[in-house]
Amino acid sequence: MLKRILASMVFAAGAACSAAAVAQTAPAAPDCAARATEKKLHGSALNSFMKKCERDAAAASCAAAAVEKKLAGAAKASFTKKCVKDATTKPGAQ
Repeated sequence: MLKRILASMVFAAGAACSAAAVAQTAPAAPDCAARATEKKLHGSALNSFMKKCERDAAAASCAAAAVEKKLAGAAKASFTKKCVKDATTKPGAQ
């Protein structure tokens, strides 16, 4: 019973955060682009760098959101994983 309640709480928190996480990670893209330009990256190196940079920015904002929601342990891990996935998934890429 407790697992079911915890799972539903994590799901609800993840659904509520997904839109907020996407909005929070949008400003990180220009920073990533600026850093990539500074490093003079092109082609696959640029693509790889941008993917990792955006994922790292999403992870940081999602971790902050998890702390704000006072999540810990498995609930925090689950929330952060879903939040990062939602933030880094391109719209319509399903």
